[in-house]
Amino acid sequence: MLNDGRAADQMRPVKLTPDFISTAEGSVLIEVGKTRVVCTASVDDGVPQFLKGSGKGWVTSEYGMLPRATEQRTPREAARGKQSGRTLEIQRLIGRSLRAVMNQQSLGERTVWVDCDVIEADGGTRTASVTGAFVALALAFERLVTAGILKTLPLTDTVAATIVGLVDGKAMLDLAYDEDSRAEVDMNVVMTGSGKFVEIQATAEGRPFAGAEMQDLLALAAAGIRRLTEHQRTLLPPHFSARAR
Repeated sequence: MLNDGRAADQMRPVKLTPDFISTAEGSVLIEVGKTRVVCTASVDDGVPQFLKGSGKGWVTSEYGMLPRATEQRTPREAARGKQSGRTLEIQRLIGRSLRAVMNQQSLGERTVWVDCDVIEADGGTRTASVTGAFVALALAFERLVTAGILKTLPLTDTVAATIVGLVDGKAMLDLAYDEDSRAEVDMNVVMTGSGKFVEIQATAEGRPFAGAEMQDLLALAAAGIRRLTEHQRTLLPPHFSARAR
C-alpha cells in the first residue's frame, strides 16, 4: 500500500477541467492527486527560422512552478535571472512528447506555445504536465478546425505520461512526492494512446535495477497511461478518439 492507502498499481484521483483559462485557444487544469498544473496552448502565425518556407508548423513548451507550489517557498526563476537545468529539461520533454503525435505539415507555418504552470506540486509534475499539455493542444486545434483555419486536426494519436518507481523494493505506480523522495528507482514514462513509447527516463536513485524490474515498471506505467488516455479522450471530439485508437 502507498501512504494514502492506494494499492501499488492504483493511480491517484485524476481530474481534467477543460477551458480553465478563457483567454487561451486551448486550456486545461489537470489534477493528479494533490499535483495541479494549468496547461494552456497559444497559437501564433510564423515558425522558427529553421522551419521558414517548409510549410511545417512547430509546437514548443514552457514550464514553471509557482513559488508556493511546494511546502517551502521556491524563489521565482525570473528573480534569479535564469532557468534551472531541471526546468529546461522538463519543457523540452513536454515539447518532444507533443511533437511525437503531431502532423507538422497539417499545422502549416504556425507555432503553438504550450505553457505548463504548476500551482501545487506533490510528485509527478512533469508527467502531469505532458498529459495536460496534450489536452490543451488538442482543444486549441479543434477550435482552429471549427473556425476553418485548419482543415483537419494535425494530430496522429494521443500522448500521456506517468511516474513509476521501486519503493521499498516494490514496483509502484503514480508516485506522490513522499514515495518519489524515498524511491530506490524512479522512472518517467511517456506513451502514445496506441501503446508506443515516446520517452523513458529511468534513474537508479538508491540502487541499480535489473532488466526484469524495468519490465515490471514499464508494464505498470503502460497500464496507468491507458487510464490517463481514457480521461483525455472524454474531452476530445469523437472522430479524433476513434481515429487515434
